[in-house]
Amino acid sequence: MSQADLEKRLWSAANALRGPVDPADFKNYVFPMLFWKWISDSWLYEHAEAADEYGDELTDEIEADFHRFEMPTGALWPDVTTKINNLGAEIAKTFQAIEKANPRSLAGVFGDAAWGNKERIPESALLGLIKAFNEIQLDPSTVSHDLLGAGYEYLLKNFADESGKKAGEFFTPREVVNLIVGILEPEPGESVYDPTCGSGGMLVSTINRVRDHGKDHRTLRVYGQEVNLTTSSIARMNLFLHEIEDFDIKRGDTLRAPAFKESNGAMRQFDVTIANPPFSLRDWGADRWPADPRAFCGVPPAKNGDYAFIQHMISSMKPDTGRVGVVMPHGVLFRGGAEAKIRECLVERDMLEAVIGLPPNLFYSTSIPACILVFRDQKPGERKDHVLFVDGSARFVTGKNQNLMSPDDVDTLIEAYRTGEDPDGDGGANVRLVPVDEIAANQFDLNMGRYIQVAAEETADLGATLVAYADARQNRIEAESTMFERLAAAGIDLSAFGVTE
Repeated sequence: MSQADLEKRLWSAANALRGPVDPADFKNYVFPMLFWKWISDSWLYEHAEAADEYGDELTDEIEADFHRFEMPTGALWPDVTTKINNLGAEIAKTFQAIEKANPRSLAGVFGDAAWGNKERIPESALLGLIKAFNEIQLDPSTVSHDLLGAGYEYLLKNFADESGKKAGEFFTPREVVNLIVGILEPEPGESVYDPTCGSGGMLVSTINRVRDHGKDHRTLRVYGQEVNLTTSSIARMNLFLHEIEDFDIKRGDTLRAPAFKESNGAMRQFDVTIANPPFSLRDWGADRWPADPRAFCGVPPAKNGDYAFIQHMISSMKPDTGRVGVVMPHGVLFRGGAEAKIRECLVERDMLEAVIGLPPNLFYSTSIPACILVFRDQKPGERKDHVLFVDGSARFVTGKNQNLMSPDDVDTLIEAYRTGEDPDGDGGANVRLVPVDEIAANQFDLNMGRYIQVAAEETADLGATLVAYADARQNRIEAESTMFERLAAAGIDLSAFGVTE
């Protein structure tokens, strides 16, 4: 089966849900069915291999060595999908049985979609989905892991396009992922961690980069945490379908309850830590951080978790070899208050290696410009007591809904980061290594325009203005709320101010 043929058939399966199911929910149903069909087809293929090799001498014990996953009796695709009564409920029971039979590898992998709820997924839509998947054979002789993994990524991208702003919760544009992975250069044998792993795209790209460079990707160890149950399930399926064995994806709130800790309670540390956290997260758990060792440079504002994610990632950075790449809104570069003190601390500790400005409107969840911050435990000698600024704001092609970066754009910015110079000399990536003393003279404001000429300056300024406006508006609302509470406590009639209870 060709890549184009597989993608066409997979998208046809997804379209079977169109109408009764919201496109934003397609992923909740399509990915579990795809994964189940793959497990079932592969199990039948493995069974045939075992029968061919051993014939009448085949025993259950011998056959078990041929199978990657155990399939309970009656759990194969053709056993269930031909049933005519309460099909959704039967599928849900089958998923539970498969998870129970594979507790170490598949517990919770199918997510929590309401298969038996005919209001959410009518039986006609479910039958259409099954019919479409019946047309796709997914055993290893028909679809390789590379092909299937690419097909999975194709679905993720299409579901992101369909979901609009909601896609930001589970999908980071792959050009941004490839840029960060290219900067951090993971090597065989290293550990890679994504504390907000979404659908697992950054972890998969890390594996792919090592493999594409002719190195042994199988020695990489990948770890991730994701707060959303469905999305964490999608990440695990993604890694399985990319033939990645050594991974550990945990579900939970990274800032409130980090899942990867040592026996003494300290943060587990990794060679490469990579993430695109939710921008400016409110209600992130600041009340628990004054005594948290991750707050080594200070406690971020209760209504903005950006620097909580940054400090968590740095705390997860292994000594000597550790490096961090994180996507952040431009506001982290210049906002005041507690964030300014944390920013000053990070720069003074010489942890921040680079600030890389990205083009505007790359992300599904927001149109404001973003940047990549790169931290290292041990910076190269020539970059000690300096911060590298790279402007990539002009490296994009205008798209229908989001702007896009070409592979050449990505390669140009990676080269600019590595060399500290504009690699093509045409102004496409303005680059400058700035002494920390100069940053200190600017009160540790990292706004890129202070240090280099930003190509998309108007857009960047607009983004900064929007962030500042949002902060000011929230401060006004909180101040008014406090004032009205005090007035009410003093017995003053608030209706005179146009305020109702």
